[in-house]
Amino acid sequence: MEQTRQCHTIPSTLAGKKGSLESSCDCNGHARKCRFNLDLYKLSGRVSGGVCIDCRHDTTGRHCHYCREGFYKDPTKSITHKKACKPCDCHPIGSSGKNCNHTSGQCTCKEGVTGLTCNRCARGYQQSRSHIAPCIKIPRVTMVNHQAQNTAPDSYQYDPDASESTKENCGKCRFDTKRLNLNKFCKRDYAIMAKVTGRTTSANKHVPRDEVRFNLQVQTVFKSTIPLLATNSQRKSSVGLLVPSKNLDCRCPSIKINKSYLILGMDSKQNPDSLVLGPKTIIIEWKDDWNRRLRRFQQQSGSCY
Repeated sequence: MEQTRQCHTIPSTLAGKKGSLESSCDCNGHARKCRFNLDLYKLSGRVSGGVCIDCRHDTTGRHCHYCREGFYKDPTKSITHKKACKPCDCHPIGSSGKNCNHTSGQCTCKEGVTGLTCNRCARGYQQSRSHIAPCIKIPRVTMVNHQAQNTAPDSYQYDPDASESTKENCGKCRFDTKRLNLNKFCKRDYAIMAKVTGRTTSANKHVPRDEVRFNLQVQTVFKSTIPLLATNSQRKSSVGLLVPSKNLDCRCPSIKINKSYLILGMDSKQNPDSLVLGPKTIIIEWKDDWNRRLRRFQQQSGSCY
């Protein structure tokens, strides 16, 4: 026997029964109608027989008490709140689908992918160019005849002296920050856009021990207070960028050959022939829309303090 009523309404045929049936139609404020199911009522020990109809606000269930597929419960809100359910927001490439756990919001990630929304590679994996396998295992470095042999594909670069312990201790990289403002522009001695044309390891006598020298073709100088770049404002020229090998082990920063970068840094008195990666250096892969922002910073540089 089923009867449709407004929520919190006691079916007339059972109004005289012992106990109140109002709780049987509790829809948590997400439905306006419910139906009474006698079989459910009996199975519950004559406690509850209500089933909510047309749950709203992305809820579902007998009492509209949990979130429907593709949504999860906001832990900061009560289930009775109209915005208690939030969309899963699973990454379209890193996740296996659009659905997530309806209580935690955890998406189902592909192999090698991690994060609540499956938006980053797990430890021991690196990003690939495949949408099917967005994260692949980092190839191990093997030793043959006391010389490191790199098994990585040509599109990736590894330092043969890298140790596993160093990789495991890699923290968050602060050199490739995505945030750039006038204050950071003002506090750096130089700001350039340059293309990486090659690299030289410490095996070369002109490169300091435990460092790698990247060859840069300077394309634009937005700011410079150092002699090395003082004559480069009007023409393209080449300079070096010294980066500690231990930083490259952690891909911090991640520098690729034939890519252009926006580089902001401080003057180094230790090496007048090359730029040096320091704690205040910022390296960001160049995007065309950076040009307008840097030109604006140039105009505003008079207000730097």
